[in-house]
Amino acid sequence: MRTNTQALSNTTKFMHWIVALLIIGLLASGIYMVEKSAYGLYDWHKSFGIVAILFVFGRFIWRLKEGWPEQLSTHTATEKSLSRLIQILLLISPIIMVVSGLVMAIFSGYGLDIFGFPLIASNPDPENPSQVIASNESLSSFAGQVHWIAGYIMVATLVLHIVGALKHHWIDKDKTLSRMTSFK
Repeated sequence: MRTNTQALSNTTKFMHWIVALLIIGLLASGIYMVEKSAYGLYDWHKSFGIVAILFVFGRFIWRLKEGWPEQLSTHTATEKSLSRLIQILLLISPIIMVVSGLVMAIFSGYGLDIFGFPLIASNPDPENPSQVIASNESLSSFAGQVHWIAGYIMVATLVLHIVGALKHHWIDKDKTLSRMTSFK
């Protein structure tokens, strides 16, 4: 556990930024795929989703081990409550996103590959091999809805997180952002 409220471990910062980059990239590509029907990106999206799982769960375990970052004493009670809520959402949302994405992919019949290496085979339709048969359409559909809703909650949460960090940096001029950006 940390004793200095100003210091965050390099592992905490590394996990934060890796997960942030992966999740922002996956959210952006996911929204683009849906908006533009860019189905050719699904394999790439699923592959990086699998990579994200490793870091998302690693970050979750690290947070359980290390505890929550201590909040600066200069923050108001409202800021502290909102900050904690955002931190919880940013810890749980990626787990919901990757698990629902995996469930959707696996039970849709499309299988699961990581950068072209098959982990779970697709389920081709014997009468039309270019199509697949879902192994559980209801579960895949439910997971798809969870994935979609959690994605938009995640986008809103990220926007609040970024705006809050910039507010603390530029307006309050406190150490909130610099604690997460300085590596030793």
